[in-house]
Amino acid sequence: MVWDVLNVIGTIAFAMSGALVALQVKYDIIGAYVLGLITAFGGGAIRNLFTGIPIIELWQQTTLFIVALITITIVILLPNKAVKLLTKWSFFDSIGLSAFAVQGAMYAQSMNLPLFAVMFSAAITGAGGGMVRDVLAQQRPIVLRQEVYLLWAIFAGFIIGMDWLTEPYHLYIVFVITLIMRGISHRFNWSLPTRPVQNPKEDL
Repeated sequence: MVWDVLNVIGTIAFAMSGALVALQVKYDIIGAYVLGLITAFGGGAIRNLFTGIPIIELWQQTTLFIVALITITIVILLPNKAVKLLTKWSFFDSIGLSAFAVQGAMYAQSMNLPLFAVMFSAAITGAGGGMVRDVLAQQRPIVLRQEVYLLWAIFAGFIIGMDWLTEPYHLYIVFVITLIMRGISHRFNWSLPTRPVQNPKEDL
């Protein structure tokens, strides 16, 4: 039950996020559908490749594909004011990250993979689709910026991979906590440290 709920939540959120990015960078309708679908399913596809799951399983999610297509269509039909308002938020992206991070960790744990693999699965499932979306939209991927983003997916993977959770509702709690922490870090512009490298030409 938890798996299905998070799957639907993540698919809707990331399909909407991808479509909004496509409209923001002025892609056409086909571009909106492409970015929406890639954002919604890209992370899971990459995860399956790394964990040895046949890629054909991706195409067996007919219901989720229909949900994603309906979501993208709704975004395309929204008034311009609504689209501009929604693009100012990272809310849908945060929901998708949190839902798919938990779902990805659950997937790896169900295969009895080690802790590191569970954390990796959470990270790539939660952020993989968004990374591909940003590359196709010719933007710097959020996950590679200073902004705290991928860390929260890794956090969810660590909590689940440690087998500390004993009840299904605990997974919802991890989802909510991950979402809240992502929201707080975005609201207050938390960032990870960077190491600036001086351009050699500047020494001349």
